[in-house]
Amino acid sequence: MRWLWALMVLASAACTTSTPVVVLRDHAFRVEIADDDAERTRGLMYREHLDADAGMLFLFERQEPQAFWMKNTRIPLDILYFDQSWSLVGWSLNTPPCSLGNQCPSYPSGAPARYVLELNAGTANNIGAQLGDKLDVGSLKTE
Repeated sequence: MRWLWALMVLASAACTTSTPVVVLRDHAFRVEIADDDAERTRGLMYREHLDADAGMLFLFERQEPQAFWMKNTRIPLDILYFDQSWSLVGWSLNTPPCSLGNQCPSYPSGAPARYVLELNAGTANNIGAQLGDKLDVGSLKTE
């Protein structure tokens, strides 16, 4: 039944807004896309809030080891790493905010990744995400 709800959310989102929607474990998330160097560098910096059903999807040109940091990020996040076939290959869960500038630690993917999804901290556990899960991006253009 969850899949039906997720499908309805995707369909209504396609009709009413241009905000892309992705689905992980039958849970739909509205995502902002970061697909160039400036957007990927800025990420979710300085945000005070992220809606429970929102996130940011980072698109890279090639699959390779990735590492993210939380420089100037004010909210804790789950960082989910996906390979070129949209399989979850690594994560950093409940990643804390960092205001230490260039002294902030980085959080590596642990495996080559091409896509990264940032969600509110705790979301991955709340939805039961597991390594190997597939992210459904529908008709989102990722090239």
